[in-house]
Amino acid sequence: MRDFVGYANRPPTVRWPGNAGVAVNFVLNYEEGSEYSVGEGDGRSESALIEVSAPRVPQGDRDLASESMYEYGSRVGFWRLYRLFRDRNLPVTIFAAALALERNAEVAEAIAATDWDLAAHGYRWIEHYKLDEATEREHIAKAHETILRVIGRAPQGWYCRYSRSERTRRLVVEHGGYGYDSDAYNDEVPYWTEVSGKQHLVLPYSLVTNDAKFLAGGGIENPADYAAFLIESFEVLHAEGKQTPRMMSVGLHPRVIGHPGRFAGLVKFIDHISKRDGVWIAKREDIAAHWRKVMPADGAA
Repeated sequence: MRDFVGYANRPPTVRWPGNAGVAVNFVLNYEEGSEYSVGEGDGRSESALIEVSAPRVPQGDRDLASESMYEYGSRVGFWRLYRLFRDRNLPVTIFAAALALERNAEVAEAIAATDWDLAAHGYRWIEHYKLDEATEREHIAKAHETILRVIGRAPQGWYCRYSRSERTRRLVVEHGGYGYDSDAYNDEVPYWTEVSGKQHLVLPYSLVTNDAKFLAGGGIENPADYAAFLIESFEVLHAEGKQTPRMMSVGLHPRVIGHPGRFAGLVKFIDHISKRDGVWIAKREDIAAHWRKVMPADGAA
């Protein structure tokens, strides 16, 4: 059932840790190696979030250019982002397509050595709304098992490619290993929803403050535009955060923001918020844990 009301004009009045008004969560989507490919028997190469809007290679043939653009993400882009967040000692949430981690042991080992948290982004980077129920249930379980095995810690959350199916949330709750999902774009702070008679936590995500805007026709074409848009978004949320908690998700893809010119815009944004007070730069699992504490499902806080 759809919910057009939400918190409405009665927003929460709780605070983030440190009396912060806005929580900023950097999300690194790691997908390279799990996308559609002829080699996987998909009958086509991946055409989304690459540097050309209209791939030239006939469908059914391997698009070696597309494959190479994805490889850039795991070979170069990931490590540029990894060094940035490690050098700045900033927390990151990994939205991990499990097969992608399984296919790059060095990336998996690097993530395992951090305290970054993980949310499963599918077993493969494919659309769950195209799967039947049995296959979707299998992928949700396989993603959890694979990430736990290759990283050494389980994913705390779940997030589909683009959109969940009508069954996804029920199957995620049924699995029992996920503490929240982020398959929602309808709010700026977490909320509880009932699924199969149980209270389930949702941490909304954003495709607005997302580097996909560089490639998806979102009107952002250079690092100055990107930095300015993130900074303006942050400043509005920061001002509103004096009255009610706000959350800002910054979605990143190694094959997109990992290119030098775009990367410069991300650095500018981080420099900006690093000078501001009243901001909590947090992992998604920490945001979820805090919300459970101050806004429990039973309202007992």
